[in-house]
Amino acid sequence: MAAPRAPVQPATRKRVLRVVFISLLLDLISFTFILPLFPKLLEFYRNLEAPTSSTSEPPTVLAHILTYLNAYKASFARPIDSRYDIVLLGGALGSLFSLLQAIASPIIGILSDRYGRRTALLFSMIGNILSVLLWVCATDFRTFLLSRVVGGLSEGNVQLAIAIATDISDEKQRGATMALVGICFSISFTFGPALGAWLSSIDTVAANPFATAAGFSLFLIVTETIYLYLYLPETLPSKVAAAKLNGEPAATNSATKSTTLSASKSTQAKMVSSENTKVGKFKRTNSHFLLNLTHLSFILFFSGMEFSLPFMTYDLFGYNSALNGRLLGFMGLVASIIQGGVTRRLPPLLSVKIGVISCLLALFLLAHIDSVRGLYLATSLLAITTATVVTGLNALSSFEAGEDERGGKLGNLRSWGQLGRGVGPLLFTSIYWWAGREVAYTIGGMGVLATSMIVFFGLKTPRGAEGKTIKDVKVDAVEL
Repeated sequence: MAAPRAPVQPATRKRVLRVVFISLLLDLISFTFILPLFPKLLEFYRNLEAPTSSTSEPPTVLAHILTYLNAYKASFARPIDSRYDIVLLGGALGSLFSLLQAIASPIIGILSDRYGRRTALLFSMIGNILSVLLWVCATDFRTFLLSRVVGGLSEGNVQLAIAIATDISDEKQRGATMALVGICFSISFTFGPALGAWLSSIDTVAANPFATAAGFSLFLIVTETIYLYLYLPETLPSKVAAAKLNGEPAATNSATKSTTLSASKSTQAKMVSSENTKVGKFKRTNSHFLLNLTHLSFILFFSGMEFSLPFMTYDLFGYNSALNGRLLGFMGLVASIIQGGVTRRLPPLLSVKIGVISCLLALFLLAHIDSVRGLYLATSLLAITTATVVTGLNALSSFEAGEDERGGKLGNLRSWGQLGRGVGPLLFTSIYWWAGREVAYTIGGMGVLATSMIVFFGLKTPRGAEGKTIKDVKVDAVEL
């Protein structure tokens, strides 16, 4: 492995992590608004554009989609209740968004390696603003569908936030950085769904009952974009080194200008040379193919279960948006506590192992519950999974990537996960819709069991990471 670069100054790291944490928190809270709204939102568009009674109006996009759905439904031997149409339609929309993410994520990662993290992130934010603006204006299903397409192609905040935070972290701090990103997810799932459900109860636009939630989401995204433009420096190592040569501000020299100015041009040139040759010398313990495959197989089954959860509670317990928001908020709260108190103390690989076993137990429990108490028990297990698996996989992947390939590698990891998230909801809700809850969650459990075999017998602790834990996050969080 190549010799490490000069460490980022603590004051600079603190400042950049603060920007990443706040911006990612705003982004994810905005993103989670829509999660508990999907059943009622799709029901609204169905009643508006595809009523059961015949009309003289030409068929809408949604009516065409439901026509194909009914043809698909007729291909099964057993009759299927039409109330499950919303479940499958929701799964199809979730799959569409994630498949678009699977296409866009590697491209965004590669562009960030070439043109810089800051530039790629700001362009991504422009797409996010357009996506949410379309949702605000979505008085018909066609506009709402377009908003999901634009959002799927432009959302790059999570992978770029991870790349930025990793750029300014050495190997000892790497796990802490991943846990910090995980805490953002947990906090967002604690407050975002509940806030989105509450905002959806406020009617401001008769033609779009969800305009209040969409409007506040737009406010958060615009605020995040302005904040990033004003306060986020460039962190890509090759760009930082070039900026030092030209005397321009960047993440590793803006806070230590006097030190940088006193460095000689020849020393700075050596830094650029070191950055350019480092990738070729990097040695890996786990292949990125195996890490990506693990991410794909886990997300395939986890995302299907995750997406079907609000529909299951709607079907089994008659949950509305507010109750679904409360359930997801509970899961986020438990995950936040676990992230801050447990995950940060674990080696990344152990974190992944604990998470997949917890997910396995939750899936088999969800296949058989018949009470709200059982639902919350399964949700607690899913909170453990949420707090551990992806955090651990991101840390493992970053350990196996050189500095100037990190954006691309993390983008590929996310792309494989989004591919699983693209197929998972549609596949899982189709099984749920056709064979019922018990069969769907049992099959999901068997899939996670297969993933567990890869985790326990295929993955190893990366070279140089032996004995390292995700334990420094407390310092970073306090500094923020």
